[in-house]
Amino acid sequence: MFSTLRLRVLATLLSCGITLPVMAAQSAVGKFAEQQLRNIATWFPGRMVGSPAELLTADYLHQQFSEMGYHSDKRDFNTRYQYQYKDGSTAWRQVTGSSVIAARPGNAPQEILVIAHLDTWSPLSDSDVENNLGGLRLQGADDNAAGLGVMLELAQRLSTMQLHYGIRFVALSGEEIGHRGSEDYLARIKADEKQHTLLVINLDSLLVGDKLYFNSGSNTPATVARQTRDRALAIAHRYGINATSQPLNTPANPFDSAGFPLLNVRAANWKLGNQDGEQQRSKSPHFPQGISRHQTGRDNLSYIDRWLPGRIALRSRDSVRILLPLITELANPTEKKEP
Repeated sequence: MFSTLRLRVLATLLSCGITLPVMAAQSAVGKFAEQQLRNIATWFPGRMVGSPAELLTADYLHQQFSEMGYHSDKRDFNTRYQYQYKDGSTAWRQVTGSSVIAARPGNAPQEILVIAHLDTWSPLSDSDVENNLGGLRLQGADDNAAGLGVMLELAQRLSTMQLHYGIRFVALSGEEIGHRGSEDYLARIKADEKQHTLLVINLDSLLVGDKLYFNSGSNTPATVARQTRDRALAIAHRYGINATSQPLNTPANPFDSAGFPLLNVRAANWKLGNQDGEQQRSKSPHFPQGISRHQTGRDNLSYIDRWLPGRIALRSRDSVRILLPLITELANPTEKKEP
């Protein structure tokens, strides 16, 4: 459990400008992402929207982006979600979420948006609590410290590159209670900012599924899908990485619904025609379908390291190996692509 003492210690560290140890940008691909994943899962479990751990995570991410040279801001928003009690009654719970936005402009006004949610599952009922879904002890290594770790390494490696188009990283809170962070971001975005957004890349749950999936949004033009989804798969196959795409019934995304070109990246075991779009557990019996998602006893570092040894390092490396050249090419379209 995230003790009061630990919260006070971390708050003191952050207020003094001290960060958890980081690795140099010249380290092996994926090392920084893995380190950040493990830092976030270890030091900030229970990142439920509106919780002290969520606020500290936002502070930590804000500080990381700022030290990399990005213009970084925290954005608070008020929202609510419905909680159901055992007797069938319900009540609204009011919370304040904290998202983090970090940007680096390019020579042109257009930009690429990379998003990942920072919150872990908030129990929505007494049944969730009884079944250890979410709560103060959930590390959320897969969902979604992995996405945050990859985001931070991409930010680090892109921080010194020449950019024709800008890059914006957004760590969203409130996603696990119905995409509240996405809704807040979209409600505040200006018309010209939407027009200038070339692509949204969503990083979510990159570890446990047996394959990496690169899925375009339903409103993404075919030409953009070829330049993004198909290009990502080509880079993956060049490195021998097990990656594919699922054209049907992928999870709904507010950015897709709002008409943004989208590339959704996650680990999954989707089957063609699957209706729920949520088959993201490994075929391993230790990650059964429909049971391990959001479960405190499974979505943690020790459990994943035990039953999927080497997976955290592998997926951290593979995700960056694919996404870094892809974003670099998209941000500098005049540069020659790697074969």
